[in-house]
Amino acid sequence: MEHLGRYDHTIEDLDQCIDQVQNFVNEHQEELSPRSKDRILRLMRDLHDSAENLHAIPTHRIPVSLKAYCLVFIYLFPLIYAPTIINGVGNGTHPGICYLIVVLTQFILVSLYNIQGQLEYPIDNHGLDDIRLDQFVLNSNGNSS
Repeated sequence: MEHLGRYDHTIEDLDQCIDQVQNFVNEHQEELSPRSKDRILRLMRDLHDSAENLHAIPTHRIPVSLKAYCLVFIYLFPLIYAPTIINGVGNGTHPGICYLIVVLTQFILVSLYNIQGQLEYPIDNHGLDDIRLDQFVLNSNGNSS
């Protein structure tokens, strides 16, 4: 669980643990029934496949070009949008309405940019809708809570 909550991780440690289990099974294959050996190896394969999928979540993030485009749009949009709103609303309208429209639009754009960042790392426990890794704890008897 600690491994999943970090950004800068590799699965080399997990691969080593899986290799140790596979070596153990190979060394003790005379003592294990074929059915038990198959179950252990199938479980380890499923574990490794699941770990690869979880590892791919932060690895395959939102493209950098899309995030850069959003930032450029956030910074340049008020400079282009504000004069257009002022021209469209007219001189007889209170200027506060123009500022309110531009600020509201910027708030929406910044919120969407922040949502992109939250979607990149759904298991970092920084957002309200993140996957709570601390709820997936194994009890001492081996059952998940």
